[in-house]
Amino acid sequence: MVERLNRPPRPRRIPNPARLLVTGFLAAIGLGTVLLTLPAATVDGRGLPLVDALFEATSATCVTGLVVVDTGSTFTLFGELVMLTLIQVGGLGIMTVTTLFAYAVGRRISLSETLTVGEALGQPHLSGVLNLARNVALLTFTAELAGAAVLTAVWSREYPLGEALYLGVFHSVSAFCNAGFDLFGRSLAGYTTDVVVNLTFLTLIITGGLGFYVLSEVLSRRRFGPGVGNSPGGRNGRLSLHTRVVLVTSLVLIAGGTLVILLFEHSNPATLGPLSPGGKVLAALFQAVTPRTAGFNTVSIAHLAPSTLLILMTLMFIGASPGSTGGGIKTTTFVAIVSTIRSALRRRDDVEVGGRHLPPEVTVKSWVIASIGLGVILTATTLLLATEDAPFLTVLFETVSAFGTVGLSMGLTPELSTAGRLLVSVLMFVGRVGPFTVAVALARKRPTGRAWHLPEERIIVG
Repeated sequence: MVERLNRPPRPRRIPNPARLLVTGFLAAIGLGTVLLTLPAATVDGRGLPLVDALFEATSATCVTGLVVVDTGSTFTLFGELVMLTLIQVGGLGIMTVTTLFAYAVGRRISLSETLTVGEALGQPHLSGVLNLARNVALLTFTAELAGAAVLTAVWSREYPLGEALYLGVFHSVSAFCNAGFDLFGRSLAGYTTDVVVNLTFLTLIITGGLGFYVLSEVLSRRRFGPGVGNSPGGRNGRLSLHTRVVLVTSLVLIAGGTLVILLFEHSNPATLGPLSPGGKVLAALFQAVTPRTAGFNTVSIAHLAPSTLLILMTLMFIGASPGSTGGGIKTTTFVAIVSTIRSALRRRDDVEVGGRHLPPEVTVKSWVIASIGLGVILTATTLLLATEDAPFLTVLFETVSAFGTVGLSMGLTPELSTAGRLLVSVLMFVGRVGPFTVAVALARKRPTGRAWHLPEERIIVG
């Protein structure tokens, strides 16, 4: 008894941040599912069937935009507000919202919560997590209010002011959170050549997809160049390598995607063909931005050429940037992989990006994320081909869109079977939380180091 009393206390175990993220998203999806099954959520007064409610709640919380029922005609105001709340919470991040609420009511923020929020927002420095979380809320609401004001002004010419305001708020939140939900029933097909609507949505989508860490740094620093020291961007006001990679890669993907879509679709009578030269450029630009990972569309996705669909799937797989409202493997992961391939072809051991050396753990993690992502997509596509009566390209497009939390579809989503809806729900969840995060959350913790290693022997590759 004396020995037990004198025994030193066991160190407190810090919860796995990955498991906290996964648990937080599952809790939000579960609550949303219950609310959408209530009679008050749907116009017919019956509520959604359980599987449909789970699908819609997952799509909203994971800011995807795939729907099995029409949002505008199926849900009551209560149902739409439930969806909007899930979109906002999912866009900001479950742990970010929880942390901000705890801070607002004066509760002490634990280390585990701080670690989890830092991982979710892509914040490498623990000391700046709380400030970044506050900046996230400020940036989000400022951008959404500005977008809502512009859209309300535009739509007040078509709808009563109160309805225009509601439409403006709903679609501004949906666009900034890269969710892709709309209340019109056919996305933005009625505004293909409306410059103000297109540019407003594009600005919200791109801003939300850059990542909160990048936005916070850009607003606090102005000089575009390598930083000094170990702090992000250094103290001289220059942008960090991460921010420069995100900005340059996003610009290249948007510009390249626009040019390729113009090339493949300029004469397609079902998409860009009937539009003026300026309209073609605007529509191509919108379709190049929305796969990363917004889900809105101004032309018919089902009528795009197969070559264009392949480009869109590539953009959907790459996705947005870390710590953003978007999904995919992320732009920085893509750059790390390309840089590794370039270094290997040049027979160099070091992987260099922007005049900096990337640590081996970054390149290894990038390959792991991409490999897991491809494995998930191939597995899900195989299963959906077995459960759904649809062409291969349609199924593959649906799978990549769900994994990238994009929300674009060739029309398969409402026709999915029960098994298909459950499978796509899992895909959306994995895509939003991140395949690597899910893998880490499910993995058992093992000793991190050992004093020995197995004998080395080579195998022939290539």
